Amino acid sequence: MADRDADARNLIRTRLAQSREELRSILYPPPGEYGEGHVPGNGRGGFPRSRTMQMLMSSRGLGTLGALAGGLLIARPVLALRLLRLVPVSAVAKMLMAKAVGALKSKSRDGA
Repeated sequence: MADRDADARNLIRTRLAQSREELRSILYPPPGEYGEGHVPGNGRGGFPRSRTMQMLMSSRGLGTLGALAGGLLIARPVLALRLLRLVPVSAVAKMLMAKAVGALKSKSRDGA
């Protein structure tokens, strides 16, 4: 009986170790996997790494989030304001300022 339990535990530990290794290979790919000079993500030091966050941080994703926020504000203003209190204002303001400065720089390069 104890021998079967020990065998079952060893089998479970082996499976756990294998699944951990698979997760590590997915979450932390080796540096050379993307080729020379290519940084995973959108080229800004690898952040954001997940495809979902990359999509949300793109211009189309931000437009979609803005439309959802506007719809929520129209449909349920109290809930929208409660959720707005949870958003870190300083981080959002920094992101918006960076986007605005980037847009101004790109316009000056195109116009000059």
